[in-house]
Amino acid sequence: MEAAKSGGQPFAEAIGDSYSKLLQNASYRYFALILGAPVNLFTLLVHRSRKAGDVHTSVLQETREELLASGLQEELHAEFTAQLQSKARFFKEQLTETEIEAEAQKLTGERFECMAAERADRRLKEQGLTRSTFISTFRSLLQHPLFLPLSFIPGLPLYLLIWLYSSPYLKYIFERLVMTVFVIFGVAVLVFTILYISPFDPAVNILGQTATDAQIIEFNRVYGLDQSYLVQLWDNVKGIAMFDLGKSFAGNEEIVSAIGRKFPVTLELTLFSLLMAVGIAIPIGIISAAKPNSWLDYTFMLIALIGLSIPSFWQGLVFILGFSIKLQWLPATFNPGNWMTFIMPVVVLGTGLTAAIARMTRASTLEVIHEDYIITATAKGLSKRKVLLKHAVRNALIPIVTVIGLQFGAMLGGAAVTEKVFNISGLGSYIVDKQFIPDIPAIMGGVVYTAITISLINALIDILYAFVDPRIRSRMKQY
Repeated sequence: MEAAKSGGQPFAEAIGDSYSKLLQNASYRYFALILGAPVNLFTLLVHRSRKAGDVHTSVLQETREELLASGLQEELHAEFTAQLQSKARFFKEQLTETEIEAEAQKLTGERFECMAAERADRRLKEQGLTRSTFISTFRSLLQHPLFLPLSFIPGLPLYLLIWLYSSPYLKYIFERLVMTVFVIFGVAVLVFTILYISPFDPAVNILGQTATDAQIIEFNRVYGLDQSYLVQLWDNVKGIAMFDLGKSFAGNEEIVSAIGRKFPVTLELTLFSLLMAVGIAIPIGIISAAKPNSWLDYTFMLIALIGLSIPSFWQGLVFILGFSIKLQWLPATFNPGNWMTFIMPVVVLGTGLTAAIARMTRASTLEVIHEDYIITATAKGLSKRKVLLKHAVRNALIPIVTVIGLQFGAMLGGAAVTEKVFNISGLGSYIVDKQFIPDIPAIMGGVVYTAITISLINALIDILYAFVDPRIRSRMKQY
């Protein structure tokens, strides 16, 4: 029994320590008080009952009486009064004696209570006693063998938050996800507001110019377009959260089902382009950094510059004319059942990313290749290849990973041009087609779900920083 008790004591102390740190963080304090309301209320009641007979209260009262008897309050009052009068004369302020007296009394009371509390705490410490606080009460309750099991169910949200806060990595991930939620909500509000103030009229665009006023009124009533801005915004945001956006204005198809069919195509196209870019660009960037100002370096960087400069729609048309119409090597249009139709779109979409990653890899590697630790590693007799790959490239990965994350989001959001050129039925072309109606729920769903994916990718990139750079891991532990 004693072994079990001693084994559970470090666990209870760990919970108490984490909860104490959590309450000191203003961002988490209110969540902790709300999520753990039953446990906090019980702890507060116990704390109040103990505080009534707490030795600190009696020591504090004795200390106050001693300080009052010593004339400290009068000394402080005279000191603050003199300071306020001197300040008023210096700044030429017109203050009445009543105002100076009120301010002096306020400052005196605050300073007197602070000094009394400090002296009372010092006496308790000299006597080997501790002051009863809310957190100390919580710690003492955790030592009781029945408190944790009985409070586990009502306090489960609180204990989960404490467990989350105690792990730097989980805390960081949680905060990034919370930030992602706010970003997604901001994107939803912004997109809806732009569509709401758009001069396009969905009813007229779909029903035609010959539609009667009664038909337009009925169309707006059916799709809720006759509601106020806030009502429509709430309906769209709720639909996105519940994966129920209803039916599109044009075609009367289920929006979530349509996005579910088209989004994987765009995501697959973007992922393949990303893999191609990373597989080609990083080796090219490393070779260029290892042989700066050589013919290989100039050649690779010239190709990368050309890749950055070529418009994707023009490159796609050239590919279709050359490889499809003239040489007849590859299909001109996309077909989900034929993997060869993916080759040209992947290359076109990934060209800009390949060039960006190659240039960033070269620049980042060159930046660290002359650092002191690289010179030290070379002086120790390590091979040039090992120094380059293990020390230089590894420390140059942070900017490279950042570019990959940012460019992936740009590719996912800008895949519409490539999809249109190659007749790919993806999410990008779906949003473009719906834009000119405007089909508000369809556009909202497509844009916001794309934003969710981009936000999650960026959060993943931020988390990868900790695994790439040990310095970031150490800062996360201190955070």
